[in-house]
Amino acid sequence: MKAIAGLALALLASASAAPAASPAYDLMIRGGDIYDGSGGAPVKGDVGVRGQRIVCVGTCPAGAAKKTVDAAGKAVAPGFVNMLSWSTESLIHDGRGLSELKQGVTLEVMGEGSSMGPLNPQMKALARQRQGDIKYPITWTTLDGYLRFLEKKGVSLNVASFVGAETVRVHVLGEDDVDPTPPQLDRMRALVKAAMEDGAMGVGSSLIYAPGTFAETDELTALVAEAGKCGGFYISHMRSEEKRLLEAVDELIEISRRSGAPAEIYHLKQSGRPNWGKLDAVIAKVEAARAAGQRITADMYTYTAGSTGLDAAMPTWVQAGGVEQWIARLKDPATRAKVKAEMDLEDGGFANLMRYAGPEGTLLVGFKNPKLKGLTGQTLAQVAKDRGVDARDAAIDLVIEDGSRVQVVYFLMDEANVARQTALPWVSFGSDAEGQAPEGPFLLSSTHPRAYGNFSRLLAKYVRDEKRLSLSEAVRKLSALPAHNLGLHDRGVLKAGNYADVVVFDPATIQDHATFEKPQQFATGVSEVVVNGQLALENGEPTAARPGQVVRGRGWTGWKDGGCRKSAADWSW
Repeated sequence: MKAIAGLALALLASASAAPAASPAYDLMIRGGDIYDGSGGAPVKGDVGVRGQRIVCVGTCPAGAAKKTVDAAGKAVAPGFVNMLSWSTESLIHDGRGLSELKQGVTLEVMGEGSSMGPLNPQMKALARQRQGDIKYPITWTTLDGYLRFLEKKGVSLNVASFVGAETVRVHVLGEDDVDPTPPQLDRMRALVKAAMEDGAMGVGSSLIYAPGTFAETDELTALVAEAGKCGGFYISHMRSEEKRLLEAVDELIEISRRSGAPAEIYHLKQSGRPNWGKLDAVIAKVEAARAAGQRITADMYTYTAGSTGLDAAMPTWVQAGGVEQWIARLKDPATRAKVKAEMDLEDGGFANLMRYAGPEGTLLVGFKNPKLKGLTGQTLAQVAKDRGVDARDAAIDLVIEDGSRVQVVYFLMDEANVARQTALPWVSFGSDAEGQAPEGPFLLSSTHPRAYGNFSRLLAKYVRDEKRLSLSEAVRKLSALPAHNLGLHDRGVLKAGNYADVVVFDPATIQDHATFEKPQQFATGVSEVVVNGQLALENGEPTAARPGQVVRGRGWTGWKDGGCRKSAADWSW
């Protein structure tokens, strides 16, 4: 008996000394209404996460979790993709990207025309010289170097980028209105290929601004063809969103057809009342191309005003050579008179957004010169009246005095068109703004409310309140659709094996609060955001985690099937 008792005690001691079994899950999101991104009806259940990946969706095998989120009564969805982010500089200062994170965004996609690489020494010097409220060293040369810099510094959100057609052009040709020679075009194509092999998503253009506007269709097609060989696509702020809107859509479709690469329209809109009736024709052109086998898509923001600079109010010829030469020319009385005359033309061959918005619809939101910051929040009409000059002179003087394009908000679009676009099945969403917070250098300038409310506004105004589209469809257009367009087959959908980018929100209370008068107000209703398996937002507040990673395109040589092929036709989109 003593021997048996001793054996029992020994076995008990051995069992108590054995290590406890590891939890089956690092994170368990329990009891939510799961919108998996497919556009189908939600199912009530759980989402289990181990490491960076989702391991189960719906019914999960029993097991303990290191961390549990109670999602009862809430929606659980894939993290949202911001197809047009300008967080290039803001994430350097504040890696949290709070105005985006608090709306459920988990991926910031940059590169509208210009990108943070490739850079040559002159481009670096000019970029440092032109910095605004946020100052930072430029320690990288390639686009990949910039993205690695962000990742190493620490960001809450994933980051990706297109390579800018303008950036490649400036790298080889400078900022003048010149056409590339065949050897120069070959150098530009090589820069695109290198960026694609580093993981760029494709080529992005912005064709109403100098110097990007100086690129002609053939040049753009050549660059996009190079990206297409690497599994990338073309995304464009088209050459016109106003008078020549339909011609601009034709050009984008032509570039896609000739290059073999898919294409997307940045921030689909019809600017200026005379152009509001063109939406039907735009839809018809896109859907005809899609029916013919081309993959043409678009993205948008959920507001009737855009935001850009006073450069979009002046002819592009005066801006050739860069902002410094632009300002020097404006100081010449004869040139100034010519610019003013062209600003009055119904069709001067440039965007002329101030003419469509009017001085009363041109809101000043961002200055570089501290002496002008007191004008923030005023309209151009107010400033012109106070100075006793007409609006054209006021705009020219502000550019000269500020030494920059001056950031403004233009009221241009029709609410009925915006609402209708939200439901188009091939349209995703982008803020066209930086992720920021109402603190530090971000308080030195104002912004557009889309920086704080674009995605929440979709879910509150257009889904819940106006029922323009279902919540399931909205989630698809915020996640799976843009992820598919980017070629990201392991993000954008809640399924086992995918990266755990997840947002938990309350469809009944999610709300944007940013206004044009007070834009720096966070949206509410998102409680948790998971990025690569880690909680970046918990109970509506940011955590200390910085789990964001660089998300790379299919041309990246580190991908199993990455690299570049003989033609875009060798890829399956």
